[in-house]
Amino acid sequence: MVAPDPALLLTVQLWVKTSYDFFEVEFVFQLVSKTLAIGAIPSDSERLENREEAQRKCSLRARTAEAQRKARGYCSGPSILGRSCPGVKCSGLPPRGAVPLAVRASDKHIRWLLGADGEVWVWIMGEGPGDKPYEEISEELIAQRARLQAQREAEELWRQKEAEITKKFRDALANEKARILAEKWKVEMEDRKAAKVLEERIRQEFKRKEEEERKRGEEQIRLREEQRAKELYWTLKQAQLQSHASESEEREWEEQLRRSKAADEERSCRAQRARDEYRRHSLRAIQKGTVAGLSSMFQELGQSREQEARLYHHLPGPGLPPPLAIPVRTWERPLRPVSREVIVRWFKEEQLPRRAGFERNTESIAPWFHGIISREDAEDLLENMTEGAFLVRVSQKIWGYTLSYRLQKGFKHFLVDASGDFYSFLGVDPNRHATLTDLIDFHKEEIITVSGGELLQEPCGQRNSPPDYHLLFE
Repeated sequence: MVAPDPALLLTVQLWVKTSYDFFEVEFVFQLVSKTLAIGAIPSDSERLENREEAQRKCSLRARTAEAQRKARGYCSGPSILGRSCPGVKCSGLPPRGAVPLAVRASDKHIRWLLGADGEVWVWIMGEGPGDKPYEEISEELIAQRARLQAQREAEELWRQKEAEITKKFRDALANEKARILAEKWKVEMEDRKAAKVLEERIRQEFKRKEEEERKRGEEQIRLREEQRAKELYWTLKQAQLQSHASESEEREWEEQLRRSKAADEERSCRAQRARDEYRRHSLRAIQKGTVAGLSSMFQELGQSREQEARLYHHLPGPGLPPPLAIPVRTWERPLRPVSREVIVRWFKEEQLPRRAGFERNTESIAPWFHGIISREDAEDLLENMTEGAFLVRVSQKIWGYTLSYRLQKGFKHFLVDASGDFYSFLGVDPNRHATLTDLIDFHKEEIITVSGGELLQEPCGQRNSPPDYHLLFE
């Protein structure tokens, strides 16, 4: 027995409030009566024994009441307190041999069905013939609940498994895509490497050919120089032997000799420029993957060499010095531009008489003409202009000009040779023009190179004051 508890009254109230079935109410009343009598709450084992006893009594009374109701119309009726008593089930038909009791017809009476033993007939679930025992029914219910629970767990497990399978194959598909992309990238990298190796091999081949061509050219120049030195030696020797000639003839011979030396220097300068231009165009051809335009330069170089050969072949001897038509310059031009002052003097001495930079048949300077400006300055001027814009600036590398051309993306710079009696592009265009304006007007209608398709469209004028060519015209 448990010691008295201060919460006894509250516990009893909760028992009463939470008891709904008839046998529970009776059990609670018995428990309350015993608790109030002893002044303490019974233990769990005592409460369990009292509960089972109350349930047995309630079941017996419920069976009796249900049997009485079945006797009225052979059907089941409501149980005590309007609730069905658990464990009691009545059949709709009386058992064989049951004898109904007679009642008076004047009043409402009830007839009890009597069994073979003469007692009121009752039927207890699980005890009749063919009925399943209560334990078996309980086992079936437990088994059914277990199956349902197992089915729910299996469904939940299948959902998890299905999610795992979906994720597994989704990851596998992503990995396969990544593998395919990696293989594709690897193939592209190998192709790029192969292309780079091929490009390097071609570059080495062009470099080797360039070295061979340079060596042949240098050897030809050296042989020509030795031959010319011998010719000059014998010429001077003959001149020395013929010193008894008249003074006028001697002056004419000295003038011819001076012109021959000047012609030799001019040819050496042109050969050096040709070698430099060949090297520059070879590098450009390697970068662009083509050697277009080099053949024209070789043809031009060959033509110039043939002209030199014809000139040397027709040179008269010292005995008959004919007058030459080459004009005498007032200054000696160096082989290459060495300073801005020399370039300005060259422009004033040689280009102004040929109206370089002027509009045709006018005294106005062409809008495309610029002075001695750098490559970076030219590109800054053309930066915000459209494709086809151009300007012509005085070159600081050769005796001539540089035509700067605006591409859709980037710029091009073409050298214009003005060292002779004509104007022409170095290495890209064999055409020769009498004036610089003729060259510009010609390429407004005809492209400069076949591969690039450059056509002069919009001239780029001056942006500063004074203009960048003011030193050339002072």
